[in-house]
Amino acid sequence: MKATVLYSSNSTGSSSAMVPASVVDCRCDAAPGDKPFVEVHTGYSVNYVRRGSFGYKSGGKSFELVAGSLLIGHKGDEYMCTHEHAQGGDECLSFKLAPALVDTLTDRSEIWRIACVPPLPELMVLGELAQSAADGTSDMGLDEAAMLLATRFVEIATGKKRPVFGPPDTWARDRRRAVEAALWLDENSHQSIDLEAAAKEAGLSSFHFLRLFSKVLGVTPHQYLLRSRLRRAARLLADDGQSITEIAYGVGFGDLSNFVRTFHRAAGVSPRAFRRAAKGDRAIFGDRLGA
Repeated sequence: MKATVLYSSNSTGSSSAMVPASVVDCRCDAAPGDKPFVEVHTGYSVNYVRRGSFGYKSGGKSFELVAGSLLIGHKGDEYMCTHEHAQGGDECLSFKLAPALVDTLTDRSEIWRIACVPPLPELMVLGELAQSAADGTSDMGLDEAAMLLATRFVEIATGKKRPVFGPPDTWARDRRRAVEAALWLDENSHQSIDLEAAAKEAGLSSFHFLRLFSKVLGVTPHQYLLRSRLRRAARLLADDGQSITEIAYGVGFGDLSNFVRTFHRAAGVSPRAFRRAAKGDRAIFGDRLGA
């Protein structure tokens, strides 16, 4: 199996136990003739099967997983993966959860011994959202996508939707916190900011900060951060005083290709074409102006 770490709280410098520990891209090329072996879950995890199929045995039970299924890992449990029906291997997006996040999500430990969840539309769409975040084709943060998927799994497994806020009299304070956090993000958007840093500034855990910010403002913190960077980039591109590379790094993008891809997705044109449009090239947005 090939495993590639896409996100790690350690690599981001986060010391919080409230963010996902890591997100790993797992690709297995085992064939039907390969002998299975016993493994142990080293932590709690939610694993989204995005391609292929495989068998899973744990706690005396056997399951068959296909694309769209979830494999739920319980810390310390032994398991075995089989590949009698495998055709071309399988691929999973594995979300390793911090123990504190698991405790916050639910106090029912047996939930994490469900082992497998069949393909459910409510979870599949979030799994694909997480995959798009991993691929860089979404402005959703990968740590945010992990929390959303884990939270929705717990809601479905327990049959209870988690409350976002406390009593009604706390609503005004929560709204103020969200707005102040947005102002801070906007002011510091040129810096490297992760979910934990923004949550710490707001005086909340990452889990509660993500839910509060999204509820009040309608976007996640990472989405707001990206859009703040894009807004500044658009203004600088129109001013034509810096190169596209200087603008990309100056507004907070750590990678030029990521900036170009994200800007194109938002504007419908490349940064270079946008700059030409700002100089008066009406043909760039000709179709939209004609409509």
